[in-house]
Amino acid sequence: MRRFGPDRATVVDVARALGVSHAAVYRHVATKAELRGLVVGRWVEATMAPLREIAARQGPARERLRGLFDALIAVKRRRAADDPEVFAAYRTLAVDAQSVVAAHVEELVELAALIIRRGVEEGTFRTADPKSAGRAVLFATSRFHHPANAAEWTDPTIDAAYNDVWRLLMDGLCAPKSPG
Repeated sequence: MRRFGPDRATVVDVARALGVSHAAVYRHVATKAELRGLVVGRWVEATMAPLREIAARQGPARERLRGLFDALIAVKRRRAADDPEVFAAYRTLAVDAQSVVAAHVEELVELAALIIRRGVEEGTFRTADPKSAGRAVLFATSRFHHPANAAEWTDPTIDAAYNDVWRLLMDGLCAPKSPG
Protein backbone atom coordinates (compact mmCIF):
# COMPACT_ATOMS: atom_id res chain seq x y z
CA MET A 1 0.00 0.00 0.00
CA ARG A 2 2.83 2.39 0.87
CA ARG A 3 4.77 1.58 -2.28
CA PHE A 4 1.97 1.76 -4.86
CA GLY A 5 -0.72 3.69 -2.99
CA PRO A 6 -4.06 2.31 -1.92
CA ASP A 7 -5.66 2.63 -5.35
CA ARG A 8 -2.95 0.86 -7.31
CA ALA A 9 -1.80 -1.86 -4.89
CA THR A 10 -3.05 -5.31 -5.83
CA VAL A 11 -3.18 -8.62 -4.05
CA VAL A 12 -0.29 -9.73 -6.29
CA ASP A 13 1.75 -6.72 -5.07
CA VAL A 14 1.03 -7.67 -1.47
CA ALA A 15 2.06 -11.28 -2.15
CA ARG A 16 5.28 -10.09 -3.77
CA ALA A 17 6.05 -7.80 -0.80
CA LEU A 18 5.44 -10.71 1.60
CA GLY A 19 7.54 -13.10 -0.47
CA VAL A 20 4.68 -15.53 -1.03
CA SER A 21 2.58 -16.56 -3.98
CA HIS A 22 -0.59 -14.66 -4.81
CA ALA A 23 -2.46 -17.93 -4.26
CA ALA A 24 -1.25 -17.94 -0.65
CA VAL A 25 -2.68 -14.45 -0.14
CA TYR A 26 -5.93 -15.43 -1.85
CA ARG A 27 -6.34 -18.25 0.68
CA HIS A 28 -6.79 -15.53 3.32
CA VAL A 29 -8.47 -12.77 1.31
CA ALA A 30 -10.77 -13.23 -1.64
CA THR A 31 -10.78 -9.72 -3.03
CA LYS A 32 -8.90 -6.44 -3.04
CA ALA A 33 -11.81 -4.93 -1.08
CA GLU A 34 -11.39 -7.58 1.61
CA LEU A 35 -7.67 -6.85 1.74
CA ARG A 36 -8.41 -3.14 2.16
CA GLY A 37 -10.83 -3.96 4.97
CA LEU A 38 -8.14 -5.97 6.73
CA VAL A 39 -5.68 -3.08 6.45
CA VAL A 40 -8.22 -0.64 7.89
CA GLY A 41 -9.14 -3.15 10.60
CA ARG A 42 -5.51 -3.49 11.62
CA TRP A 43 -5.13 0.29 11.81
CA VAL A 44 -8.32 0.60 13.87
CA GLU A 45 -7.29 -2.20 16.23
CA ALA A 46 -4.02 -0.44 17.02
CA THR A 47 -6.01 2.72 17.76
CA MET A 48 -8.50 0.97 20.05
CA ALA A 49 -6.18 -0.86 22.45
CA PRO A 50 -5.30 2.16 24.65
CA LEU A 51 -8.89 3.40 24.52
CA ARG A 52 -10.28 0.12 25.83
CA GLU A 53 -7.81 0.29 28.70
CA ILE A 54 -8.96 3.81 29.64
CA ALA A 55 -12.63 2.80 29.56
CA ALA A 56 -11.94 -0.19 31.82
CA ARG A 57 -10.15 1.85 34.48
CA GLN A 58 -11.63 2.77 37.80
CA GLY A 59 -11.91 6.35 38.93
CA PRO A 60 -14.09 9.39 38.40
CA ALA A 61 -16.14 9.11 35.21
CA ARG A 62 -15.63 12.72 34.19
CA GLU A 63 -11.84 12.32 34.14
CA ARG A 64 -12.05 8.92 32.41
CA LEU A 65 -14.34 10.29 29.70
CA ARG A 66 -11.97 13.20 29.05
CA GLY A 67 -9.04 10.77 29.08
CA LEU A 68 -10.78 8.58 26.49
CA PHE A 69 -11.25 11.46 24.07
CA ASP A 70 -7.84 13.00 24.77
CA ALA A 71 -6.25 9.64 23.94
CA LEU A 72 -8.37 9.22 20.79
CA ILE A 73 -7.33 12.66 19.59
CA ALA A 74 -3.68 12.10 20.49
CA VAL A 75 -3.39 8.76 18.67
CA LYS A 76 -5.01 10.09 15.50
CA ARG A 77 -2.91 13.26 15.48
CA ARG A 78 0.26 11.29 16.14
CA ARG A 79 -0.45 8.93 13.28
CA ALA A 80 -1.23 11.80 10.93
CA ALA A 81 1.96 13.64 11.89
CA ASP A 82 4.31 10.64 12.09
CA ASP A 83 3.41 9.10 8.74
CA PRO A 84 1.26 11.37 6.58
CA GLU A 85 1.46 8.98 3.58
CA VAL A 86 0.07 6.04 5.52
CA PHE A 87 -2.54 8.23 7.19
CA ALA A 88 -3.69 9.50 3.79
CA ALA A 89 -3.79 5.92 2.51
CA TYR A 90 -5.86 4.91 5.54
CA ARG A 91 -8.35 7.69 4.81
CA THR A 92 -8.67 6.48 1.22
CA LEU A 93 -9.04 2.85 2.24
CA ALA A 94 -11.59 3.65 4.94
CA VAL A 95 -14.01 4.98 2.33
CA ASP A 96 -14.32 1.44 0.94
CA ALA A 97 -14.29 -0.30 4.32
CA GLN A 98 -17.51 1.12 5.68
CA SER A 99 -18.39 -1.96 7.74
CA VAL A 100 -15.02 -1.77 9.51
CA VAL A 101 -15.42 1.97 10.08
CA ALA A 102 -19.00 1.54 11.33
CA ALA A 103 -17.84 -1.12 13.81
CA HIS A 104 -15.04 1.23 14.95
CA VAL A 105 -17.50 4.08 15.52
CA GLU A 106 -19.89 1.77 17.34
CA GLU A 107 -17.13 0.58 19.65
CA LEU A 108 -16.14 4.18 20.39
CA VAL A 109 -19.77 4.93 21.24
CA GLU A 110 -19.92 1.86 23.49
CA LEU A 111 -16.72 2.85 25.34
CA ALA A 112 -18.06 6.37 25.93
CA ALA A 113 -21.44 4.93 26.99
CA LEU A 114 -19.74 2.59 29.47
CA ILE A 115 -18.03 5.52 31.16
CA ILE A 116 -21.16 7.67 31.04
CA ARG A 117 -23.26 4.84 32.52
CA ARG A 118 -20.82 4.58 35.41
CA GLY A 119 -20.92 8.36 35.76
CA VAL A 120 -24.70 8.22 36.07
CA GLU A 121 -24.34 5.54 38.75
CA GLU A 122 -21.87 7.69 40.71
CA GLY A 123 -24.07 10.78 40.33
CA THR A 124 -21.68 12.73 38.10
CA PHE A 125 -23.67 12.54 34.87
CA ARG A 126 -27.35 12.87 34.17
CA THR A 127 -28.80 11.09 31.19
CA ALA A 128 -31.57 8.67 30.45
CA ASP A 129 -29.60 7.01 27.68
CA PRO A 130 -25.80 6.65 28.07
CA LYS A 131 -25.44 5.24 24.55
CA SER A 132 -27.12 8.26 22.95
CA ALA A 133 -25.00 10.54 25.12
CA GLY A 134 -21.84 8.64 24.10
CA ARG A 135 -22.76 8.99 20.44
CA ALA A 136 -23.43 12.72 20.91
CA VAL A 137 -20.06 13.27 22.61
CA LEU A 138 -18.27 11.34 19.85
CA PHE A 139 -19.93 13.32 17.07
CA ALA A 140 -19.59 16.66 18.88
CA THR A 141 -15.83 16.11 19.12
CA SER A 142 -15.36 14.68 15.62
CA ARG A 143 -13.56 17.79 14.34
CA PHE A 144 -10.72 16.89 16.67
CA HIS A 145 -10.34 13.18 15.83
CA HIS A 146 -12.10 12.26 12.57
CA PRO A 147 -9.50 11.71 9.81
CA ALA A 148 -11.51 13.86 7.39
CA ASN A 149 -10.59 16.86 9.56
CA ALA A 150 -6.86 16.12 9.79
CA ALA A 151 -5.90 19.27 7.89
CA GLU A 152 -7.31 21.33 10.79
CA TRP A 153 -5.27 19.57 13.48
CA THR A 154 -2.22 21.80 13.06
CA ASP A 155 -4.26 24.98 13.63
CA PRO A 156 -2.78 26.63 16.73
CA THR A 157 -6.29 27.29 18.10
CA ILE A 158 -7.50 23.69 17.81
CA ASP A 159 -6.77 22.75 21.42
CA ALA A 160 -8.59 25.81 22.74
CA ALA A 161 -11.56 24.97 20.51
CA TYR A 162 -11.55 21.40 21.85
CA ASN A 163 -11.51 22.66 25.42
CA ASP A 164 -14.44 24.98 24.67
CA VAL A 165 -16.47 22.15 23.13
CA TRP A 166 -15.58 19.88 26.05
CA ARG A 167 -16.73 22.43 28.64
CA LEU A 168 -20.02 22.82 26.81
CA LEU A 169 -20.50 19.05 26.66
CA MET A 170 -19.77 18.68 30.37
CA ASP A 171 -22.17 21.52 31.21
CA GLY A 172 -24.91 19.54 29.50
CA LEU A 173 -23.90 16.08 30.70
CA CYS A 174 -22.99 16.71 34.34
CA ALA A 175 -25.60 16.53 37.04
CA PRO A 176 -26.23 19.87 38.73
CA LYS A 177 -24.43 20.34 42.00
CA SER A 178 -26.73 20.36 44.98
CA PRO A 179 -26.96 23.73 46.75
CA GLY A 180 -25.26 24.24 50.05
